[in-house]
Amino acid sequence: MAATELVTTLKRNATKLIAQVREEQEPLLITQHGLPAAYLVDVDSYDALQARIEVLEGLARGEVAIREGRTMSHEQAKKKLQRWLK
Repeated sequence: MAATELVTTLKRNATKLIAQVREEQEPLLITQHGLPAAYLVDVDSYDALQARIEVLEGLARGEVAIREGRTMSHEQAKKKLQRWLK
């Protein structure tokens, strides 16, 4: 579970909180007026999350293509690729 800090704490202790997030590699939930406002995450975790999202979006596009019948057999795919590789 992510730790939580007030936005005013972030304003006062940004350097310390960024170092904490970087070291622990755990997101920090920032609240404003008692409500969730943002997450502070380290760069590596953010990049990994973006990569996972790309994979999931690709899978979702594939599932839509299957439902819509936009598929081809292995043989059809081989023939198409052979034309490109010539």
